[in-house]
Amino acid sequence: MFFALMIGLMSCGSGDNTATTKSPEKDRVEVIYFYGKQRCPTCMAIEKNAKEVVNTLFENEMKDGTLVFKTVDISTPEGEKVADKYEVTWSSIFVNKWKDGTESRNNLTEFSFANARNNPDGFKNGLADKIRQSLK
Repeated sequence: MFFALMIGLMSCGSGDNTATTKSPEKDRVEVIYFYGKQRCPTCMAIEKNAKEVVNTLFENEMKDGTLVFKTVDISTPEGEKVADKYEVTWSSIFVNKWKDGTESRNNLTEFSFANARNNPDGFKNGLADKIRQSLK
């Protein structure tokens, strides 16, 4: 009976098994800021200062798509899915490099909370340095 079941299952899978592959996405660096419904002053400073860095220092990279800035509301169903992927449960910020379809993640959350509000220039410089390093 086991063999009959196996033969039946194997015959069901004899269709076209040609894999379809998507064309690879462009190599890029992503700055992803995660936030929830309740936002503290430090959370708001992280987003404000991060936007300022990417929009002023990396304007050309933003225009040509080599740098992408995303905000993700983790309190929405769509945002929750992305947060699960990154294992995020509260406000967080990542600078990720995509090369040949492979993502390298850099979690800057701890650094950001330590600096974004009380040392905004230090935060901006550190974020800009990480973005520059990732763009190489």
